[in-house]
Amino acid sequence: MSNTISFTVNGELYTIPVASHHTLLQVLREQLTLTGVKNGCEAGECGACVVLVDGEPVNSCLVLAPEVDGAAIITVEGLAHDDQLDPLQEAFIAAGATQCGFCTPGILINARALLNRNPDPTETQIREALVGNLCRCTGYIRIIDAIKIAAQAGKEAAR
Repeated sequence: MSNTISFTVNGELYTIPVASHHTLLQVLREQLTLTGVKNGCEAGECGACVVLVDGEPVNSCLVLAPEVDGAAIITVEGLAHDDQLDPLQEAFIAAGATQCGFCTPGILINARALLNRNPDPTETQIREALVGNLCRCTGYIRIIDAIKIAAQAGKEAAR
């Protein structure tokens, strides 16, 4: 069965047919070709597919596409604006917080959600925000450092 849904992805409105059994992950990757959203475990365990839905981080592999009708979605592709990386992306580069990069989009999205809610998180709060993201390459020290750098940059920009 097919449904037509309308939703905004990275600021662009889409009205598209989706199969009722397809996940948001499948629609983003296969229909909209937003390949920054990674297909890791398809069970909500790895965090590689995290996107913001109406400002809240969700595992897109666990959400059926018809459930996001009317929603505003941000993927990792939507973090940069006007060819300018998000400060969080800049911090990840500066801290060397990426290696293979497979987990990075989901981590960036969870980190962005955290910093949107709390611009000055503690290390414990950062670790809690990333509890659903698995990374096999970097460990988490540089990732945590990058989020701290981005938080500091945000505080300095607010002055």
